[in-house]
Amino acid sequence: MSWLFGLNKGQPEVPPGLPAQPPPPPPPPAGGSSGGGDKPKDKWSNFDPTGLERAAQAAKELDKSRNAKEALDLARMQEQTTQMEHQSKMKEYEAAVEQLKGDQIRVQGEERRKTLNEETKQHQARAQYQDKLARQRYEDQLRQQQALNEENLRRQEESVQKQEAMRKATIEHEMELRHKNEMLRIEAESKARGRVERENADIIREQIRLKAAEHRQTVLESIKTAGAVFGEGFRAFVSDWDKVTATVAGLTLLAVGVYSARNATGVAGRYIEARLGKPSLVRETSRFTVGEAIKHPVKTAKRLKSKPQDALEGVVLNPSLEERVRDVAIATRNTRQNNGLYRNILMYGPPGTGKTLFAKKLAMHSGMDYAIMTGGDVAPMGRDGVTAMHKVFDWANTSRRGLLLFVDEADAFLRKRSTEKISEDLRATLNAFLYRTGEQSNKFMLVLASNQPEQFDWAINDRIDEIVNFALPGPEERERLVRLYFDKYVLEPATGGRQRMKLAQFDYGKKCSEIAKRTEGMSGREISKLGVAWQAAAYSSEDGVLTEAMIDARVDDAVKQHIQKMDWLHAEDDAQTKTLTPPLAGATATGGKMGFNLPLSEAPQAEEVIAPVLEINTKQEGESATASQDCEAATTAESLAQPAASTDGEGKVEKDDKTGSPPKDGTPV
Repeated sequence: MSWLFGLNKGQPEVPPGLPAQPPPPPPPPAGGSSGGGDKPKDKWSNFDPTGLERAAQAAKELDKSRNAKEALDLARMQEQTTQMEHQSKMKEYEAAVEQLKGDQIRVQGEERRKTLNEETKQHQARAQYQDKLARQRYEDQLRQQQALNEENLRRQEESVQKQEAMRKATIEHEMELRHKNEMLRIEAESKARGRVERENADIIREQIRLKAAEHRQTVLESIKTAGAVFGEGFRAFVSDWDKVTATVAGLTLLAVGVYSARNATGVAGRYIEARLGKPSLVRETSRFTVGEAIKHPVKTAKRLKSKPQDALEGVVLNPSLEERVRDVAIATRNTRQNNGLYRNILMYGPPGTGKTLFAKKLAMHSGMDYAIMTGGDVAPMGRDGVTAMHKVFDWANTSRRGLLLFVDEADAFLRKRSTEKISEDLRATLNAFLYRTGEQSNKFMLVLASNQPEQFDWAINDRIDEIVNFALPGPEERERLVRLYFDKYVLEPATGGRQRMKLAQFDYGKKCSEIAKRTEGMSGREISKLGVAWQAAAYSSEDGVLTEAMIDARVDDAVKQHIQKMDWLHAEDDAQTKTLTPPLAGATATGGKMGFNLPLSEAPQAEEVIAPVLEINTKQEGESATASQDCEAATTAESLAQPAASTDGEGKVEKDDKTGSPPKDGTPV
C-alpha cells in the first residue's frame, strides 16, 4: 500500500488496470505563504498532504474501475508480501542481533580468557620474584654463615697456633734446662771418675797385668791340648791301614762322581737336544719333535698317519724335466728302502720355479723327513756358525727315516773362498760344511737350491752328484699352472660349502689358454700369486662375483709388474756390464733366460762345471779326503782354471784369451 500513502516519491507505482496519473505538483516553498522566516514552526509544518490527496483520488478512481476488487486483492497481496518481507527482515535483524550478542559473548569470553592468562602470568611472575627473593635471602644467609664459619675457623687456627707456639717454647725451655743439667752431671761424673782413677792407678795396673798373664796361659794350654789330640788321631789313623784305604777310596769315588755327573749332564743335554730339539739354523722340518707335538698335536698326528705321496703331485714341470726328477725321486725312495748312500742334488734356476716344493715332495715321496735351512741365516751367527753347522749335521745323523736337508739360497754362504771377500767366521763355517759333506751318507741327503750356481766354491761343486735346471715354464706348463691355480683359488671356493665367492658365466678353458699366452716369461710363483689376486678381487667386490673383466684387469697388472721387474733386472745387468771389458768377437752371453746373472769376470770354464760330474763316474767308493785337503784342492783348481787378471792403463780388466773359449783337448762342453 505504499503507493497509496506516497512512500515512494521518486517512482510512484500505479496499480494495474488504472490509467496513468500525471505527476503531482511540486510542493510549496518551505518558507510558507507569509514569507516570514522568523515565525516559529509547529509539529505539522513539515507534513505533506499530497499523499493523502493522491490516495483519495486513487480510491475514487478505484471505485469507478471494473477491476477494483482484483486491484484490491492485488494490493492486499502486495501488502502481505511486503509485510512478510518486513517480517523476514525483522527476523534477519533479530538473527543479526543474536549473532551480535554471541559475538559479544565470545569477545567477552576471549577477554576473560586473556585476563585470566594475564593474571596467571602475573601470579607466576610474582611467584618467581618471590622465589628469587627467597633464594637471594637464603644465599645471603649461606654467605653470612660461611663467613661466620670462616671467622670461627680462623680464630681457632690462631688459637691453636698460639698454643703450639707456647708448647714449643715450653719444650725448648725444658730441653735447654735438661741439657744444662746433663752437662753439669757429666762434668761432675768426669771429675769424680778422674779423681778415683788417679787415686786407684796402681790397683788398675795390677789388674791388667793379671788378666794378660791368665789369657796367655789359657792360649798356651789350648794349643798344647789341640796338638796332642790331632797328633794322637793322625797317629791312630796312619797306624790303621784299613781306615787309610777306605778314606782314599771314598775321596776318589767322590771326585769321579762329581766329574762324571758334570760331564754326563752335558752329554745328556746334547743328546736330548740332538734327538728331541731342532737346530737354530733349521727353519722348517717335518721331523717329529716334542715341542712341535705339544704345540700342534693334530698336525703331528696327521703327519704320523700320512702315507708316501707322489713326488710330482701339484708340481708342474717340463715333460723332459719331469721325467728326470721322477727318476731322481724313484732312485731316492729305493735308496732309502735298501739303506744305500744318498746322492746330493743341486737345483738351480730362476726364483719361483718349484725347487723348494719339489724338495718337500721328494722327501714325502721317499718316506724321509725334510729340513729346510736358508743360507742367509749362517752369516749373522758369526763365531757360533761352526757350532750351529755341526749341530745341524749331528741332528740329521740321528734321523731313523733319513733326512733330506734342503739348503735354500745356498750361494749366500757357499761362496768361493779364494775370490770372494768373506769373513773369517763365514770361511770357518764353510769349512765345517765341507768337512761334514765330504763323504756320502746313508743318513741324510743334501739338496742345494740357488739362483746363481756360478758363485759356488769349487769344493761344493765336487760334492754335487746331480744337477737339475728348473727353467721358466713353457706355454704348455703355463697353461697347466693357470688351470691348476684357477681351480684351487677360484672354482673350489665358488663351488665349496660356504660359497662366499661367485663366478660369472664365461668360457673358463678358453680364458685359461688366453692367460697362459699373455703370461709368457712368468714363473710358477707369479702365476700362483695371480690366482690369489683373482680370489681377492672377488672378495673385494660388492656382490662377490668374479667377472671376466676383473680377471683380465688382474692379468694386465701382473704383466705390467713383470715387465717392470725385467726392466730393473736389465738395468742392473747393464750397470754390471759397463764395469767389465767387452767380450771377444763372436762370444755370446748365456744364462739370461734362466733368471740369474753371469758376470764375465766370474764365468766358470766348461771343465770347471762338467768335471765334477765326469769325475763321479771314475771316483772309487770309499775314497775320502779331509777338510784341509779339500781346501787345498779347491784353491789349486781355481788357480789353474782362472788365471790372474791384469789391468790395462785405463784400469779395465783384461781377460785372458783362453777365458770363455772351449778347451782344445776335445773335452765335451
